Amino acid sequence: MMNILAISGSLRTVSSNTKLIQVLSALAPASIKINIYEGIGELPHFNPDLDGDEPPQAVQEWRKVLQAADGVILSTPEYAHGVPGVLKNALDWIVSSGEFVDKPTAVISASPLTTGGEKAHDSLLLTLGLMTATLVGSSKVANVNMKLAAGNLAANEELKRELQRILSLFA
Repeated sequence: MMNILAISGSLRTVSSNTKLIQVLSALAPASIKINIYEGIGELPHFNPDLDGDEPPQAVQEWRKVLQAADGVILSTPEYAHGVPGVLKNALDWIVSSGEFVDKPTAVISASPLTTGGEKAHDSLLLTLGLMTATLVGSSKVANVNMKLAAGNLAANEELKRELQRILSLFA
């Protein structure tokens, strides 16, 4: 059984990116267990002075779930042509501790625009490269609101196939 940690870069209750990782979880084959991490909003603002022998409890838990994961899927919106601050903050907490070193990772960016969040996507890939994550694949989902509008993924076979492709990269 492969243990994949899925993280939405959005804190919105009705986030398209959160919906995408929920759909990924539902589509996962029996050999892959998707654990959705919902704690990025609990992390304090990154401060190197707090990142010593006893970092804040939320940071310790964040690092522990990453260490336990066989792989990671990040799904991010694009805010002002970049990665949302809450996701960047979560990544900043693990730059020096190394949880992403050689960790198989897939990136999804999703946007209601036709660009699919390409600027956030590219920025996130740069950050993960610096952290030496092993990128197994990525996807830009354009017009995500329309693709999820029906509330039923079967209404959009193209998106379903793309999410299944992302999952297959971990098989």
